[in-house]
Formats: sequence, C-alpha cells, structure tokens
Amino acid sequence: MTMTNENTQRIVLGDVEVIRVLEWHVPFLHTSEFFAGTDDEVWKEHADWLAPDHWEPGTGRMVSALQSWVLRSGGRTVLVDTGVGHGRERPGMGPFHRARSEFLALLERAGVRPQDVDVVVNTHLHVDHVGWNTVDADGDWAPAFPNAQYLIPAADDFHYGPANGYGGGVQEVDRLLYEDSIAPIHRAGQAVLWDGHHRIDDHLTLESAPGHTPGSSVLRLASGGDRAVFAGDLLHSPVQILDPCLNSNACLKPAQAEASRRRILARAADERELLIPAHFGGAGALEVRRTGDAFALGPWATA
Repeated sequence: MTMTNENTQRIVLGDVEVIRVLEWHVPFLHTSEFFAGTDDEVWKEHADWLAPDHWEPGTGRMVSALQSWVLRSGGRTVLVDTGVGHGRERPGMGPFHRARSEFLALLERAGVRPQDVDVVVNTHLHVDHVGWNTVDADGDWAPAFPNAQYLIPAADDFHYGPANGYGGGVQEVDRLLYEDSIAPIHRAGQAVLWDGHHRIDDHLTLESAPGHTPGSSVLRLASGGDRAVFAGDLLHSPVQILDPCLNSNACLKPAQAEASRRRILARAADERELLIPAHFGGAGALEVRRTGDAFALGPWATA
C-alpha cells in the first residue's frame, strides 16, 4: 500500500481505489480476555511476526486497529464502517465510552468530504462500526453523510432494534447505539436493509457471514484480475487464520462464527483474495494460503 500520511494508505485493485483511514492502532485487551480458550503459548510461538503490530509481548495484550475503508468504484464513493463516533455514551465499553474522534477530519485529509459519500456499508452493528453514521445536529442525531445510502444487515437491524428488544436487553449499550446511530438513518429515509447477498455495483458485493452477530457480513471486491474481501470482525487477529476455531469474546454464536470464518478463509485462499479484516494492524491486509486442511499466512499487502 502507498502511504499518503500516517493515517491514510492507498492501493488500487483493478478499477477500484481503496483508501485505508486509520484512527488508532493500540494495545487492547489481554489475549486471554479477548479470546476465550487461548493461552500465551500460541502468541509466544509466533512472536517474531505478531509483535509489535498485533501483539504486545510485555503485557500480553493484543494490538488492534480502529479503521475504515473508502472504495472509489464505478464513479461512486463507498465507505466501509464508520468507527466509534465522538463523545458517545457507551457504558461498559472501555475506551469506546465517550471516545474522542477526528474521523471526519481524517476523511477530509484523504480527500473525502461527507457529502461525497454515496454508500455507507455497516458490516455489522457493533459500537466500533457505526459510530460516525450520525452527527450531533443541534441536539438531534442526523446522518453524517447526507447523500449516502446506508446498507445495514437486516438481521442485525432486527436484533439490535426495538423489535428484538435492543439485543434482547442484554447490554444497555445496544439500545444506545441503535438510538443514536441507526434509528436516525431510518428516520432520514437513508437506510437500506438487506439479507443474503446485495450487489453494490459491478465490482462490489455484500454477503452474509453470520455468527459474530446475526447479520455479520463481508464485502467482496472483484475487478479485473484482482480480488479482495473486507472481512469485518470475522477475524480480529492473524492468529485466527492459523486457528479458525478461535472466537472473540464478542461472537454471539461461536460455532456459526467459526463456520463463517472457515468459509471466508477457504475462498480467500482458493481465489487469491486479499483478506482485509476490520481491525488488523500493520499492513492491515494479507493473502491466505492452504496447508493441507489448515491455513497459513501469505504475503502482507505492501504496494
């Protein structure tokens, strides 16, 4: 990838320009807290490439990136996920609670103004993927991207919305995020709910990949001979490529999440898709290889 500044990288895949917008890249939770059932040995075994971009040996914490992706495709601008937002009430969510953010300024530095965005993709409805869907407009929440169509997985809209009691009422934060980041999109008439598959244009297609949340999805890119898959939260660390049964503590249905992860990894390996998860640090994207019935890391994206 070509570095534009410390927060922006660009790569061209076929006829699609891909811009990575990085808000932060920091140590997060301890690996045993974020991945139930893992131990330090797997991290120590692969420390030579996990540190420092994906793991902090001194503390045992995984390193995570908060980032979004801008795709310029077919004359339109597509924004994939919108981060945590600014000053949102997110009790119990650690650094996401009342987080400070300059996301819109980062987008502007990358040459993207809010009015330029034609499509917003929420890969799923977790707090760190929908926060900048909206902005505070004189005390009311309004779409941050006034000309955009927001593509929202229907299963997540149902689960986190009032119909299913805001995630079943398990976390207060689910109601809060729906009310400030999703409901205003509906009221503005900019929400498009989809399920299964949704074609954005000749190069970009959304596909359901449930488990992490009911509506978790991936975005596939195919242009010329280039392929990529924006995998959302199917993976949070490269360790999950080596051990696909490893689920994060945020996966609502672990067995289903594992099945989706294995399916996406297999296709990425077989079709030579560049794998682009939501939270990988370092280069942020890599190729996947098969090793018998397992998977291995291929080259990281560099240019």
